[in-house]
Amino acid sequence: MSTSSFLPVVAIVGGGFSGAAVAYHLARALPVHAARIVVFEPRARLGGGLAYDTDEPVNRINVPAARMSLLPEDGEHFARWLRVTGYLATDPDAETADGHVFTRRSAFGRYVANQLAPLLASGAVEHHRGRVAAITRQEGGDWRIAAADGTVLFADTVVIATTHPAPRAPAVLAHALAGHPGYIPDATVPGALRRIGALDRVLVVGAGLTAADVIAALDARGHRGLITAVSRRGLRARGHDLAAPAPFGNFTAPPARSARALLRRIRQTVAEAGAQGVGWHAVIDRVRAEGGTIWRALPLAEQRRLLRFLRPYWDAHRFRIAPQVEAVLEQRLAEGTLAFRAGSIAAAEHDAAGGLAVRLRLRHGGGFEDGRFDAVVVTTGPGHEAVLESQPYLSGLAAAGHVRADPVGLGLLVDEQSRSVAASGRPSGTLFVAGPLARGTFGELMGLPQVTEHAVLVARAIAASLPAAQVRAHG
Repeated sequence: MSTSSFLPVVAIVGGGFSGAAVAYHLARALPVHAARIVVFEPRARLGGGLAYDTDEPVNRINVPAARMSLLPEDGEHFARWLRVTGYLATDPDAETADGHVFTRRSAFGRYVANQLAPLLASGAVEHHRGRVAAITRQEGGDWRIAAADGTVLFADTVVIATTHPAPRAPAVLAHALAGHPGYIPDATVPGALRRIGALDRVLVVGAGLTAADVIAALDARGHRGLITAVSRRGLRARGHDLAAPAPFGNFTAPPARSARALLRRIRQTVAEAGAQGVGWHAVIDRVRAEGGTIWRALPLAEQRRLLRFLRPYWDAHRFRIAPQVEAVLEQRLAEGTLAFRAGSIAAAEHDAAGGLAVRLRLRHGGGFEDGRFDAVVVTTGPGHEAVLESQPYLSGLAAAGHVRADPVGLGLLVDEQSRSVAASGRPSGTLFVAGPLARGTFGELMGLPQVTEHAVLVARAIAASLPAAQVRAHG
C-alpha cells in the first residue's frame, strides 16, 4: 500500500480521453473514497487530450455523435448531452441535412470533462496539472511518480495513458528543412499553421485524417493557394455513407489465420454485400467491430504482414472524415487548388528565393516531380517505433525493464488485462496501459467505442486488484 496514504493510490499518467475514461469508470466501480485516483495531465481540462482539445473550429468528430459515448451501455449519451446543454445552437454547421451530427471535436472533450466534474468536485478523482518526468519502482513495490514541477506521489497502481508519439517526418525533410520557418514537422501543435499565408504554396506530407484537418483548417482561414498532398500510395481519407445499413458480414466464425485470407474474405464479403445493394462501408464497419478478435487470431508474422502491406488501405477506409471536411476537399479538388500525389520524398532543400524545393518520386515508376513550396506540413502518422523515447518516464521504465515495445511496433507490450509485460516476460500486477499504446495486443484501439470499452476493461482489472471489500458488486 502507498506510503503516502492509508488508501490505495492509483496514478493515471495522461488525462486525454483514455486516461479520463479510466478514471471515470474506476471511480464508478469503487465505493466513495475507497482509493485515491490521481490523474497527471498538464492541460486545464481532463478528457480533451490531443484529439479533443483542438482550438481549430473546423476540426470535427469523424463519426456521428450518436456513435460516441463515455458510457458503453448508452451509445447516444453524448448526442443527448449536445442537445440538453444547447451546445448545438453554438455550432450551426454540425448537423447534416439528413440529421446526423458531426460537431466540433472540442465539444466531445467538453462533454467528457463535464462527466468528470462531479468526481473532481467530490475528490473521488484528483487532477494534478503536472507533466510526469519519471516513474520508478520502490523496494516495497510502490511506484514513485515524480512530476516536472517537483511533486512526488507514491502509488500502488500506475496507468500509462499517454498520447501517441509525435509524427516522424521523412528523414530527408528533417535533415534538409529543419529550422526553416515554412517547415512544420508536427501539424498537431497548437498554432502550427498560423504562419501560412493565403496564397502560399503548401505541400502536405500524408493524406489521412490529419491531412484532411489541415486542408480544412487552411481553407477556413482563407487560404486559396495550391495545396499538394503526397502519400506513398496516394490514398486519401474516405467519407461516410450515412445511409449505410447495419454492419455486414462475419469475420470471427472462424477468424482468418493469415493476412491474405483476411483480405480475401473482406473482398468476398464486399462483393456479397454489393450483390445485395449494400456498400463497402457496412463491411468495414463489421471488420472494425470485430477487430480485436480478428487481430488476436493472427499469428505474429501475419500481424506484421498485415501492418506492412494492408494498413494504409485499412486506414483509408476505416478512418473516415466528417461530411463538412469532405465537402471542403471536394470543392478544392474541383477548383484545382488541391492535388493528391502518390509518391515519396526524394530530395528537399531551401531554394535561392527562401522557399522550399522538394522533389517527389512518383509511384509505379512515374519518374520525378519537382515543386516549389512556401510551406511543408508533415501529417504522417505517429512515430510508433520511437514510443520508448517519446517520454522521459517511458525511457526510464524501459531501462529498468518494466515496459517494452510490442513486437509489431504499435506501442507497449501488454497482456489480455492490459498489464504491462516486463522485460522478463512476466506481466506486472500494478502497471497498466490504457488506450492506443495497447494496440499491439488488442488491435482496434483508435476510436470509439473501442477505446471506451478498453478503458472499462482496465478500470475493472484495477478494481479487481484492490481489496475485495472495497469494490462495488457491479464493478
